[in-house]
Amino acid sequence: MHVYQNYCQETFDEQGRLAKFQLNYPENFNFGYDVVDTMAELAPQQRALVWCDGEGREETFTFQDLRSKSNQAARVFLRAGIRRGDYVMVALKRHYEYWFVTVALHKIGAVLIPVTHMLTQDDILYRLKSAPIRAIICTSQGEVPGRVAGAVAQAELNCRLWTVQQEISGFANLTTAMEEEEDTLDRVPTLATDPMILYFTSGTTGQPKGVVHDFTYPLAHIITAKYWQQAQDGGLHFTVAETGWGKASWGKIYGQWLVGSSVMVFDFDNFDPKRLVAIINRYGVTSFCAPPTVYRYLVKKGLPPMPTLLHATTAGEQLNPEIFRQFTKETGLPLREGYGQTETTLLLANLAGWESVEGAMGVPSPLYRIQLQNSDGTPTPVGEIGEVVVLPQDENRPVGLFSQYLGDAKRYEQVWAGGVYHTGDAAWQDENGYYWFHGRFDDIIKTGGFRVGPYEVENVLMEHPAVLECSVVGIPDPLRGQAIKAVVVPAAGYQPSRALERELREFCNSKMATYKWIRVVEFVSAMPKTISGKIRKTELRT
Repeated sequence: MHVYQNYCQETFDEQGRLAKFQLNYPENFNFGYDVVDTMAELAPQQRALVWCDGEGREETFTFQDLRSKSNQAARVFLRAGIRRGDYVMVALKRHYEYWFVTVALHKIGAVLIPVTHMLTQDDILYRLKSAPIRAIICTSQGEVPGRVAGAVAQAELNCRLWTVQQEISGFANLTTAMEEEEDTLDRVPTLATDPMILYFTSGTTGQPKGVVHDFTYPLAHIITAKYWQQAQDGGLHFTVAETGWGKASWGKIYGQWLVGSSVMVFDFDNFDPKRLVAIINRYGVTSFCAPPTVYRYLVKKGLPPMPTLLHATTAGEQLNPEIFRQFTKETGLPLREGYGQTETTLLLANLAGWESVEGAMGVPSPLYRIQLQNSDGTPTPVGEIGEVVVLPQDENRPVGLFSQYLGDAKRYEQVWAGGVYHTGDAAWQDENGYYWFHGRFDDIIKTGGFRVGPYEVENVLMEHPAVLECSVVGIPDPLRGQAIKAVVVPAAGYQPSRALERELREFCNSKMATYKWIRVVEFVSAMPKTISGKIRKTELRT
């Protein structure tokens, strides 16, 4: 069923590519009622969620199931005093209860705060101090309940605590509480402009920021699902992300259900590329999205056939062209790269109908007016490096862009300086309209009077079979201002050595202009990363 067509107008060019996308929605639009419950009316037995875990358990939930379960959860929350505008933290890993809880919170107008189960007690405490949290719903597994209880005690906070599936001292059991409730719910009044979801950014350069999106946010993900991931009506889409990260909103619920695709969920703790491929083949996944790290491992470990897979996409960090080429060679599928931020939805991508160009961020989403700008706010010419910015539409904030940094109006004003949204990312545009990532402005290396984007060097490094993972940074140098340093995680079968260091330098430097030459190579067993898996370049520089 095509529920998404109730809320948008699409215009296509003569090549059949999406050229214009106009959203139309009522002032009380609410994903819970207007998408989930509507699908339950139109196609009650259509599957919405296919779930399995590492222990061999599996469940399939229809849209009718989702309506009933979310209504029961909503009644539990309302009975506990949770109301419209209340903040609720959710740390449910990839448990299927996440989808019941998320839809329920949307229905009652509460603000969902998804967080990863990997947060430490201090991480949780930081979030409790940053947002007025009224309730926390967490997994019953591992140390998570203990960390949550410890942080709540430290913050001296009086909030409701729930876990799922198991009885945990100090927590109510949401699973049993839901079973005692009826599965009907009167519509709770909400507005499309109300805050709906709050994500804390991954904090690669500082403390995490609270990014707030309103109830129009799911509608902006129609393009994400339909024209980038190419999730299909009746298909099965699999995004690898854990529910604590913004990527889950991109690939595990909103756009997919709007276009009639069901969502595949594999509830695992330890990443195993072979198991991901087995899931794709066992359940007949038709579209797949994962960060570059996953594709790197898949390619390095060898890719078996995946006959049902029709589309593959990646985002989060730039994909090395060598991985793109190897994946396409093995599968026959082009990897379609996409770009956006926690503060936005999909801004640039190798969209359906366009050729997928290896290494390119893609072309602008028709939902946004994207421009490259110089530091003085003037447009950057084709072929030159500028900052990716988003221009307002009719003096309004574009749908899908965040509405505030929680408690930090000054920072919000800064990123909207000059009347445009500043991404802080450097890129250049080619004559065919494709954008190419150059790096975060904070990460660009200034060496000998030249500006070098770290990805330019990393892409070459990744071509060497000895490199499993790498990151390139600038370090102080008395002659050049900065010298280029490569930090490398060796692939299986390779050991750090002076000889390997020399081999990597010679391999890369023979393929690059002199000013891009690697001067220092350091081997590490693992990269310092945020809990979302992004490499902390600030740590590598120090």
